[in-house]
Amino acid sequence: MQKYSQIISVAFISCILTVFSWVYTPEVVALTQIKLFDLDYHDCPAELAEGSVISSGSAAANCFIVTGKAENGTYKTVYDADIFGRIYDANNNPVMQNRTRLGSIAEIPPGVSDFEFRISVAENQPEPLKLKQFKAAGFSGKVRR
Repeated sequence: MQKYSQIISVAFISCILTVFSWVYTPEVVALTQIKLFDLDYHDCPAELAEGSVISSGSAAANCFIVTGKAENGTYKTVYDADIFGRIYDANNNPVMQNRTRLGSIAEIPPGVSDFEFRISVAENQPEPLKLKQFKAAGFSGKVRR
């Protein structure tokens, strides 16, 4: 009889642990792809453009705001989405050499929403800029606090 009571106790504890793990399991944070479209750019407002420089030295730069729409096709808000893409000048020279991560979007609710981010472009790179292969990827839960 004692053997059966031990088996029942072990089974009961196992059942309790299983239920506890279902209730208190943290949410899985998955990478979500975001479609970016209706891309455009315009000059920065004067207060943002003042003193723009390229990080590799003290060369003068033009400041631009890239705008567009982000489509989150899921039913959950996407957080910390990195924006990837390529930007070329009028002569098809890359504006961001060896760099495809261009910015980020803190929060994208389900559906279509607007986004914008700032870039600096060397003053000697002619316009119009060409915005190519833009996409974003973020997380279904907050990962940075």
